[in-house]
Amino acid sequence: MTMDEARAALAAIPLLAGYDGPLERLGGLTNLVYKAGDICLRIPGKGTYEYINRANEAVAAREAATAGVSPEVLYCDPASGLMATRFVAGAETMSPEKFKVRQGSAARAGEAFRRLHRSGAVFSFRFELFAMIDDYLKVLSSKDVALPPGYHDVVREAGSVRAALAAHPIQLAACHCDPLCENFLDTGERMWIVDWEYSGMNDPLWDLGDLSVEGKFDADQDEALMRAYFGGEARPAERGRVVIYKAMCDLLWTLWGLIQLANNNPADDFRAYADGRFARCKALMETQEFSRHLAAIRRG
Repeated sequence: MTMDEARAALAAIPLLAGYDGPLERLGGLTNLVYKAGDICLRIPGKGTYEYINRANEAVAAREAATAGVSPEVLYCDPASGLMATRFVAGAETMSPEKFKVRQGSAARAGEAFRRLHRSGAVFSFRFELFAMIDDYLKVLSSKDVALPPGYHDVVREAGSVRAALAAHPIQLAACHCDPLCENFLDTGERMWIVDWEYSGMNDPLWDLGDLSVEGKFDADQDEALMRAYFGGEARPAERGRVVIYKAMCDLLWTLWGLIQLANNNPADDFRAYADGRFARCKALMETQEFSRHLAAIRRG
């Protein structure tokens, strides 16, 4: 997309129709994101309509803003996916490297999750891990992209995870569900979360496990994240869910990467992305640690 096309999208928003100031391209793996003064403009990426419900996203973005963890939504068109939010001034867009060097950032992320999950917010969508795997496989069935060898075998093995989680369900909460580091904005005092495309009512510990994977957290970062979230030591079953979701998010996002590959998304090498995530999922599931955490979940 050219800057002229981005300005045309900007002009379609009544609040921004007269804006003629600088337009700065920001990050984004699937969408185009721009800074226009004190406003952030999001233009949806090619093919995202296949797997993202923009009406659900709009509800979640507004609810998260009300909960105080996401910037104010100024405009949202569920039909086109065009969205404008307040720009968070003085914040660093996070990355795995920044989570390592910014003192207290893992704990601030834990506090933001705690605030969101305890806010009482209700999102329109129910994030169902295994149903989403089925849905993504259906999308891929019509595309010329190969699954990593053994993918279906690992999904079958994950049946034991599904049974353990179902045996001790915990109360669903409004969750982000896609906590890429780049979806976190850190002021040094407060962590903001953006991009609610995949959000839904979910087991809240998915968010912690997924962020740990995305941020390549070490044991100390995991501990800081969980202590801030739980207000102290996590119980074995809670810690177990966080670890189990590390593997499960890789199992799901492997398929997401293949959809990006099929859609010719140029933002990354999505073949390597998908294969790498699947290899990491398999490696974790084969460890004694995984078996131990699964047993802790079964005990409840």
